Amino acid sequence: MAASGAEDAELRRACAAAIGGAGSKQDIVLAIRVAKGRGILEKLGRVAKPRVLVLTTAQNSSKGQRTKAFLRVLKYSSGGVLEPAKLYKLKHLAKVEVISNDPTGCTFILGFDNLRSQSVAPPQWTMRNIDDRNRLLLCILNMCKEMLGRLPKFIGIDIVEMALWAKENTPTVNNQVNTQDGPAASVMTQPDLKVTVEKDLVSQAEEEDMEALLGTYVMGIGEAEAFSERLKRELLALEAANVHALLESEPLIEEVLQGLEAASVCVDDMDEWLRIFNVKLRHMREDIESIESRNNKLEMQSVNNKALIDELDKLLECLRIPSEFAASLTGGSFDEARMLKNVEACEWLTGAICSLEVPNLDPCYAHMRAVKEKQAELEKLKNTFVRRASEFLRNYFSSLVDFMISDKSYFSQRGQLKRPDHADLRYKCRTYARLLQHLKSLDKNCLGPLRKAYCHSLNLLLRREAREFANELRASTKASRNPTGWLEVSTGSSQTANSADTSTVSDAYSKMLTIFIPLLVDESSFFAHFMCFEVPAFVPPGAPANGTKSESDGNDANDDDLSLMDFDGNNIKRNNSGELGTLNEALQDLLDGIQEDFYAVVDWAYKIDPLRCISMHGITERYLSGQKADAAGFVRKLLDDLESKISVQFGRFVDEACHQIERNERNIRQMGVLSYIPRFSTLATRMEQYILGQSRDLVDQAYTKLVSTMFATLEKIAQSDPKYADVVLLENYAAFQNSLYDLANVVPMLAKFYHQASEAYEQACTRHINIIIYMQFERLFQFARKIEDLMYTITPEEIDKSVNAMYRKLQKNLTSEELLPSLWDKCKKEFLEKYESFVQLVAKVYPNESIPSVTEMRDILASL
Repeated sequence: MAASGAEDAELRRACAAAIGGAGSKQDIVLAIRVAKGRGILEKLGRVAKPRVLVLTTAQNSSKGQRTKAFLRVLKYSSGGVLEPAKLYKLKHLAKVEVISNDPTGCTFILGFDNLRSQSVAPPQWTMRNIDDRNRLLLCILNMCKEMLGRLPKFIGIDIVEMALWAKENTPTVNNQVNTQDGPAASVMTQPDLKVTVEKDLVSQAEEEDMEALLGTYVMGIGEAEAFSERLKRELLALEAANVHALLESEPLIEEVLQGLEAASVCVDDMDEWLRIFNVKLRHMREDIESIESRNNKLEMQSVNNKALIDELDKLLECLRIPSEFAASLTGGSFDEARMLKNVEACEWLTGAICSLEVPNLDPCYAHMRAVKEKQAELEKLKNTFVRRASEFLRNYFSSLVDFMISDKSYFSQRGQLKRPDHADLRYKCRTYARLLQHLKSLDKNCLGPLRKAYCHSLNLLLRREAREFANELRASTKASRNPTGWLEVSTGSSQTANSADTSTVSDAYSKMLTIFIPLLVDESSFFAHFMCFEVPAFVPPGAPANGTKSESDGNDANDDDLSLMDFDGNNIKRNNSGELGTLNEALQDLLDGIQEDFYAVVDWAYKIDPLRCISMHGITERYLSGQKADAAGFVRKLLDDLESKISVQFGRFVDEACHQIERNERNIRQMGVLSYIPRFSTLATRMEQYILGQSRDLVDQAYTKLVSTMFATLEKIAQSDPKYADVVLLENYAAFQNSLYDLANVVPMLAKFYHQASEAYEQACTRHINIIIYMQFERLFQFARKIEDLMYTITPEEIDKSVNAMYRKLQKNLTSEELLPSLWDKCKKEFLEKYESFVQLVAKVYPNESIPSVTEMRDILASL
């Protein structure tokens, strides 16, 4: 106990030194060691931090010697010295909560209501045992009660149990226990002896007076027997005195009894009066309760009436039609200066209609007669405005287009091509874009007639612009007409070689597409946005329709600020494809008829130079590949039709060329190279020059059809005279290869036909040479086949004569002298191979027979 007392004194001195070092003059009431944690330290495997809690008091001289209570938290420095860590005022202590998760009940939380961050969990304090916890909490409780006049909220602990504990335990203890953090001790100072939970039966002053009184009474206690005898004598004396007093006080007792009887009668009367008063008070209490009940009902009714009046005021505000909006909706002008007023009136009307519909309106109001009448009135107002606005817009579209058509300066004229400019038209239409959006929100069915009126009016303008532009484009383009009979029999080769340059025709067609295809796409996009179609965008923002970067002419649909927006200013997503079919039908009405002017340009270009169909096909395919959006359906259909028409026109040219080739069959006999062989190479060279973009397939199909017809016609002509069939074939196939040699190296399709002609040439050469050899050496090779019989012999002179005859025969049949050397070399080679086999056969049968050797025969052939 001596060591414990010394340690408690040491803790108190250390606390006093730490508090005094902080510049504070305070009295220490209680100091006790605790462990500080956050509740999850045990889960994280960390050790609680040792701390010392100190309860102190201080006199506030500025407020009349008022006592202030504090809770100080001291911590150990790295050197083991106590230093201040936290300071709390007990007047801000709001609650004391014992942690339920701790089965020992030694862990609690002190909750202060002036902490800066209430989101951070307060620290948890853990005591050595329940006794230490109760001493600290009892000390805090009594300090709050006596100094502050209030108690904090206790959670998880019963104050009565603490009071019982306080009576069972002496307040002056000095405990110590060893924990994992070191010794934990509590110190209860002398002032703690006065700390109680409830008032004692005898106060301290009364107890002191009683002790003083007992001290003044001299009992004279000596021996026990004497003291006992004294007590007996005094008891007898008291009893005798009491009996004598009773006998002397009998009259007084009777008087007292009479008084008691009279008092009893008075009490009975008083009891009767009290019962009467109790009944009256009960009745009054019932009346008061009834009055209070009626008063409560009246107050509730007053509150309800006030709330009802507020709701009715709000409802009346919704039902009220502002006079300025009513004037705009029923008879206002639609001029540009008034459009802002009209749009505001539309927004109010839309909001008013929506506010009278469930769920915006409380369902209990939906069946009110006033609401239904106001809905009917708003519906009538809506129908009137929609009818007036629709009639105005139909007339406005028609008058706007009629004004442009009547002014010739808007269109192309003689000597001047005019690019269509719809910037002013779109600007004027854009003024009413918001009006159309509100009309759609009010009545979707009204947009159908408006769209038809807009399409009809603008279709007249677009067709007029296209017709005037196409007419002036054809008139201003100067180009000589090229002959169409490229492969005619009567056409000279010089005529086809010197054909005129017709590139201006392709340029004119390209200009037509360059001007009008973006215009049609822009008009389609503007129409879809202006007429409030909920469809995806036609082209990505900033991307031209034809895939190339073009100058802005003021007609770009991306410049149109027509994105649908709700009444809060938010963009509406255009992800509904349900109106795509309706849009394409409307675009058909908007642009129908303009394709005829494109067809006229194609027909005009075909008449000047049919081969220009190749370049026009490539131009069309380039524009077609740029139209990827489904919404621009009519523009893509127009390009598809143009491409099909160009392909049909070019097919007509190919068919006519095939007919020209087939007319060569009518000649009775044709020798040498046919006329269409060299002309085809000229035609192919020109076709290759006209290829643009995706035109290769079109040209390859033409090559296939033309070359197939050429080869088939060549075979028929050759078969008309079997005697010279091989000569005709080999000469024409050789001419086909010579004329297409350069092109076959760069054009895969022509290379295919080049190899086909080469194979046919080899076959014709082989057949013709074999025929010549057998014609001149028939007896010789018959002798070779029947040499075992040796029916006759052939002299070298006859061989020489036959060889000379074979050469003359070959020279006579050929019309092309340049082919003779190669054919003669091939003929000699074939003959020597046959003669060599003949010599070997003779040597086997007649070893002693003398015939010209192979070397001699080669020399004979070389000398010719």
